[in-house]
Amino acid sequence: MKRFGIYTMFVAILLLVAACGAEKGDSSTEGTDKSSGDSNKTYVVGIDTTYPPFEFEVDGEYTGIDIDLITAIAKNQGIEIEFDAMDFGGIIPAMQADQLDIAIAGMSITDERKKVVDFSDPYFDAGLTLVVDAKTTDIESIEDLKGKTIAAKNGTTGAKFAGEHEAEYGYTLVLFDDSPAMFQEVSNGNAAALIEDYPVISYAISQNNLDLQIIGDRLNGDQYGIAVLKGKNSDVLQKINDGLQDLRDSGEYDKILSKYLAE
Repeated sequence: MKRFGIYTMFVAILLLVAACGAEKGDSSTEGTDKSSGDSNKTYVVGIDTTYPPFEFEVDGEYTGIDIDLITAIAKNQGIEIEFDAMDFGGIIPAMQADQLDIAIAGMSITDERKKVVDFSDPYFDAGLTLVVDAKTTDIESIEDLKGKTIAAKNGTTGAKFAGEHEAEYGYTLVLFDDSPAMFQEVSNGNAAALIEDYPVISYAISQNNLDLQIIGDRLNGDQYGIAVLKGKNSDVLQKINDGLQDLRDSGEYDKILSKYLAE
């Protein structure tokens, strides 16, 4: 009886241990499934690679301020990203079509865009400027463009600004899908001037020896932001803001800017 009792007790203990092990295993599986959602998600980032020094391509590799910045933020916050390059004007529609999760493309923070997207904290102070051919001497400000043609890039704040002031200053606006074509239009004499973000055109002129010159004061004071579709991906937007602040605090943000912009 004693031996039988000990044997029965031993079997009961084995069954109890097995049951506990199975329960622990089930709990572990549930934890894995739960964490495999957002932590394993790869966020698709919309960019426009015709926009140096913020986004451009060298030997098949994406580079620029925006590329380095969002890559550093992703690393800081432990999220995975991949890039999808397209014309700037197609970025917000692609977000609305659920093809992009994030956009970083030298995108100015505007009230109109805020109706469609949520922006991060500003990451760059920009501003629009007027650009003419290097040989031009009769245009010193936007007031001198009456009766002339000016160029701007489709979907940008430059295009919006130019469109809003077309009647006021009496010029004719022509839109382009990329910056190089817009630059060429002025160099060829087909347009008297173009409107572009100051850091972009400043970099383009210095790096590519463009036969262009910046004139007058900045036309406005834009700030760039990183965007997600309005009401969606608020969690990753918070990570973007946290990562951006960490990069500022550590000095890495300044290092990224100094890599592309002269002090």
